[in-house]
Amino acid sequence: MRNKITIVGSGNVGATAAHWAAAKELGDVVLIDILEGIPQGKGLDLLEAMPIEKRDSFVLGTNDYADTANSDIVIITAGIPRKPGMSRDDLLNTNYKIMQDVVDKVVKNSPECILIIVSNPLDAMAQAAYKMSGFSRNRVIGMAGVLDSARFRAFIAAELKVSVENVTAFVLGGHGDTMVPLPRYSTVAGIPITELMDAATIERLVQRTRDGGAEIVKLLKTGSAYYAPSAAAVEMTEAILKDKKKILPCAAYLQGEYGINGLFVGVPCKLGSNGIEDVIQIKLTPEEQTALNKSAGAVKELVAVIGV
Repeated sequence: MRNKITIVGSGNVGATAAHWAAAKELGDVVLIDILEGIPQGKGLDLLEAMPIEKRDSFVLGTNDYADTANSDIVIITAGIPRKPGMSRDDLLNTNYKIMQDVVDKVVKNSPECILIIVSNPLDAMAQAAYKMSGFSRNRVIGMAGVLDSARFRAFIAAELKVSVENVTAFVLGGHGDTMVPLPRYSTVAGIPITELMDAATIERLVQRTRDGGAEIVKLLKTGSAYYAPSAAAVEMTEAILKDKKKILPCAAYLQGEYGINGLFVGVPCKLGSNGIEDVIQIKLTPEEQTALNKSAGAVKELVAVIGV
């Protein structure tokens, strides 16, 4: 029996996630949206690419949640995208209403699934999905840290002219302007970047990482990033479906870890077949802990607005 992956939302992020998942042959893929024809057309197009890619993933586009029944993983990308001048937080109330409708239908059809939330504002939407679903905390995961770390890694590799495969990076905190890239834990072939770059260069790359989404929104003018966000969600999906026990930075519901309680915040997590199997606690300097607390505070303000 093949794994079943449902992706809610057939826009750029959702459709590209379906592409990555099918190309990696992670399972059969269902692409669902309220728009008629769009998920069906994109799903059929992807299905017809499978013989060329030599992959046996079946791809189905639909408007009917019955087609998503018994999914192993559900990636939720539904919501309105950012436009130039908009912050992720501006999306809050509109996407909260969309999340309510989606989570209700997903849970009814796939009560045993693991949810990966991509919709913005990420941390608040993950918290909303967690409260609405009634799932245990290991089964609701926000995709943010994998994307933010990938951006940091890409910038580090380009700056030092080294392979991205040699670069590891950690970004903690909420997915927004208060995210906390950690240069001390970011390395090139095991060497901390603090030994390879001066402080000014590191700070420039840290700030570019924080502005990573906004930089792309500004360039595109009519949308937001989708290749890297969708690839990040699929990396998390692969770690879970293959029980890799892979440590990735994810938005997780914290219950005292890092001194934070009752909030979704980005931290290193071990992902396996049960979803989040462990929250990895690393030692932070007082300055890093202060920055993480500030980031958590920004998330707390958002969840207070929507009452979750």
